[in-house]
This record gives sequence, C-alpha cells and structure tokens, in this order.
Amino acid sequence: MAAPSATAASHLSPAFPSRAPWGTAHKLRAWQAAALEAYESRQPRDFLAVATPGAGKTTFALRIATNLLERGVVRRVTVVAPTDHLKRQWADAAARVGIHLDPNFRNSQGRHGHHFDGVALTYAQVATKPALHAARTAAAPTLVILDEVHHGGDALSWGDAVREAFEGATRRLALTGTPFRSDTAPIPFVTYAPDTDGVRRSVADYTYGYGDALRDGVVRPVLFLSYSGQMRWRTRAGDEVSARLGEALTKDMTAQAWRTALDPEGEWIPSVLAAADRRLSEVRRSVPDAGALVIASDQTDARAYAAHLRRITGQAPTVVLSDDDGASSRIDEFSAGDSRWMVAVRMVSEGVDVPRLAVGVYATSTATPLFFAQAVGRFVRVRRRGETASVFLPSVPQLLALAATLELERDHALDRPTGEDAPAEEDLLLLDANREAKGPDAVGPDGVDGTFKALEAQASFDRVLFDGGEFGTGADVGSEEELDFLGLPGLLDADQVRTLLSQRQSDQVRRGRGRADAADARPVVDHRRLADLRKELNSLVSAWARRSGQPHGTVHTELRRRCGGPEVATATEEQLEARTAMVRGWFVGRR
Repeated sequence: MAAPSATAASHLSPAFPSRAPWGTAHKLRAWQAAALEAYESRQPRDFLAVATPGAGKTTFALRIATNLLERGVVRRVTVVAPTDHLKRQWADAAARVGIHLDPNFRNSQGRHGHHFDGVALTYAQVATKPALHAARTAAAPTLVILDEVHHGGDALSWGDAVREAFEGATRRLALTGTPFRSDTAPIPFVTYAPDTDGVRRSVADYTYGYGDALRDGVVRPVLFLSYSGQMRWRTRAGDEVSARLGEALTKDMTAQAWRTALDPEGEWIPSVLAAADRRLSEVRRSVPDAGALVIASDQTDARAYAAHLRRITGQAPTVVLSDDDGASSRIDEFSAGDSRWMVAVRMVSEGVDVPRLAVGVYATSTATPLFFAQAVGRFVRVRRRGETASVFLPSVPQLLALAATLELERDHALDRPTGEDAPAEEDLLLLDANREAKGPDAVGPDGVDGTFKALEAQASFDRVLFDGGEFGTGADVGSEEELDFLGLPGLLDADQVRTLLSQRQSDQVRRGRGRADAADARPVVDHRRLADLRKELNSLVSAWARRSGQPHGTVHTELRRRCGGPEVATATEEQLEARTAMVRGWFVGRR
C-alpha cells in the first residue's frame, strides 16, 4: 500500500480529547491529523508511521492510544523503546493525556500494578523474556507501540523475541523517524513489497519526511559547518603520514585522517569546539536558553572533550557517558535548564527530546545513514519561528554526502544484492568496526591496532552546506571569513539563511582575490625552512604538553591566540618563529 501524501493533510486539525491536558499541544499538526485519518479509516492491526525526528510521532501514537482505550478496543498499552531514558520519556508524555505507564516494570515482577494502564519496556528487556511479555499481551486486549521499530532488526534474536512477545497483540503501531538500516533481517510486523528493481522493501502506511516537515515549519533548517585541516599520524608500520582531511584519499587514509582529527590531544577538536561555542553565543543572542551537544565516539573522548569545553567556556558541561542510573536525570536537568553544553556518547543520539538543542558537534566515528539522521534529529525540533540548527562536522566525504542528502528517504530493503552488485554500505562504517576497551559506549577504529598514533591535527574552516548548496571557499580558524558564517543571526527563516550565506560567500571571494593580488608581490618562500620550523615547533609543543599535562591541541591554540596566524600547516615563517620563541620562553618561566 502506498503511503499517503503528507501534503494532503490540509484540513483543520481536531482538538485532543478532553480526558486530560496535552502539555502545550492542543491540536494535532496537519500531518498527524492526516495520519490519524488514514489509521481510523482502515483500523489495521499493524500500522507503520515514518516521520522525521522532531515531527511529533509520540503525540500521534498517544492520540491513537487514547482513542482505542476510550472505545474499548484495547485495555492495555505496551510501549517498547530503545533505552531506559526513552521509557521514562514515554511514560511522562502518556501521563499528560491520562494514560499511566510503568517505566520501572521489571521482568521479575510478572505483572504491573492495577493503577497502571500498561508498561514501557526496552527491546533488550523484551528479548530477555519474550514468553513473559507474550503472556502479558494475551491476558488483555493490548496496543503495542514499537518506538524506533528498526531496533527489531538489530539482531535476529531481538527480532524473534519481539515477534514472539507481541504476535498476539490486538493492535501494533510501529514508529520510526529515520531510515532503516540496510541489512537483510526482516523487522517484525513490517510489510515488505517488491520494488521496481525486484528488491523487497518496507512499506510505510504513512510517511512524513524531513522535506515535508521543513516546508510546514515543523522542523528547523540545518546548517552543516564542515572543518578540514592538515593531519599527521604514525601508521602501524611505523611510517609517518600527512594528509589533508577532506581531500581525495583512499578509504584507509580517510579513516586514519578522520581518527586523527577526533583525537582530543590534537588541535582540531578544541578549534572546532571553540567555533561551535562562538556559534552558540550568537544563537543565544536571540534564543537565550539555546544549548549545544557534542556526540563523541567513546567515554574517553567524551571526558576529554568536556575538559576542552570547560577551558573554552569556563563552565563544566553536562556529561552523559552511558544509559546508567544517573544519565537520564542529567539529560532531564540539562533539558530543563539553560546551561550551554552537554557531551554524550550514543544515548542522546536517538529519540531523546531536548528541544533547546540548537548547536551540535558531530565528533563521533560512526557514519551510517541511520545514526547520522538520528544524531541530526536531536537539533531540528522547532520551538519558535525562525530557529535554525547548526551542526559542525569533519570534512569527511561520507559525512558530507549524508548532510547533502538529508532529505532523501530510504526504506528498509530485504534481499539486498550480494557480491559485486552490492551497494558499498560498509564503506560508511570506516571507524565503526572494532570496539576498544574504553567503556560500554566505546566505538573502535577501523581495524588499526594500538600502534597507530595521531601526531598532529590542525583545523581549518571548509564550507557550509545548506538546502542542497555549498557556501564558502575555505578559511583559517578565527579568520574574518569563518566568523562571517559563525555570526549568522540565530533567528532566520530558510530564505533569509540562503540569502545571507550567498552574500557572505561573495564577500569571501572578493577578499580572497585581494589577498591573492597582494601575495603576488611577496618573495619566494623557502619550503625547507618552513618544514624545519614546523618540525621544531611541534617538538617543543610535545615537550611542553608532557611537562604541563595539557593536550597538544590546547598548547597550539594558546600559541595561535597569543601570536596570531593560522594553523601550523599554513603559518608563515615569521609566525612559526614567534610561536617557537614563545614556547621556549615558557620552559624558562616566561609566561
């Protein structure tokens, strides 16, 4: 069955039932009303709704639940979500419409209290005792809401458990906000049909994509600010390699350059965090409680990034390392407060609702379309007209391609071709292959063993991606050109953003021509002398980092702040000499 068109939802939205207040949403959005009409007209046992993050899937699902409970079609509601935090988030939302769910239900209990209308579970909890949940489901007519249903395909055992547990449900409502992963494990209770290419793909009963939501003003437009820079690392064979992030490289070199950029000891991360904080300050001129989030690859990096932010801002960020007992409360406190930064690994990337997030730093090594879309979805929820989201990311071709095709909808495909004709989806997993022993949130590198070492990571502003276009021609960190893009007003509609980006790109090109003309009159540069100066400076910075306990990147950033000039790779002879003299002075007490 073809999914109804979101643009057909033009009629007035009905009010919510009077049984309980609905927070601040007194009426259904147009897409929710149209999806509800599609559901009510068919009364299906299974229904799959695909709606972009931030569009309001929870509101839609709970409206269906209230209708079914009021009509006596079901007597219980079971919500299955990916994380413990999302269980509580669902329970809170349901309570606002008079549905009482127990998010603290444990399998050992066997049954929930009579004062609850149902329970909120995790997929892992269902997989542990599917027979228990099958018995609970059979005990009374039950609506099962499968939030982020693609998790039913995470593992064959999970899919089998979900099917066993809820095969007997009276109604099943499946929700997802992002493309399903491209594996061949069928997701329970999802309908598949052959496409024109003969591949069976999932069929949604209603689809509301990012493009639809953007046109309707339901989500924010997203600015992607990408940063490149010169990287240097030592391979497992002991060779030193230097390359520029974002340039055409082999898959392995791209992975290693990317890994080097994310190294907390380098200069790339503190430079990008500082740029993102400047952007946050600009947004907070118009939206005083706007917040920002760094998504890290593992716990070790998350802690190091938090230390950088504390030095940059003077404030300790909220750190969420895993889905433990205190993580959910820390997210709730951050969401309700007005502090600037939160640093997390994975749990904040999917489904967690922190509406005030407006700036993000994608400092993780995961590059699947599913994870990327979920991560970006944390920043697109609209609270007022004219808000934009800003996401900072490395200039990695895979990430730039995902950013450029954010509006592309992808269905879960079965019978994926194998062999030479198979799509190279695994190429999007450059750094997500092996897990290191860095804690439960660890995401390992691309198979490089422990002898790999990041040596230097410089940062430079690359470009802005917005609405399918690219703006900017590259600039040094801290330059006038970079600040032009970071200083965009915090409240602009999409047309205003596009106009300002075009103007600032023209200004950048014009200034670049002037500098090129001036450069023609400069003397020839001695590249050997520059190479020697860079090597000397890097050695001194390494020695000072060991002595002071500061990361290399922090030392480089301080030298640039005090001496001026761009990253080491593009600094002039005079700038390198000034920095070398300054760091030498630090060793004899001149600071």
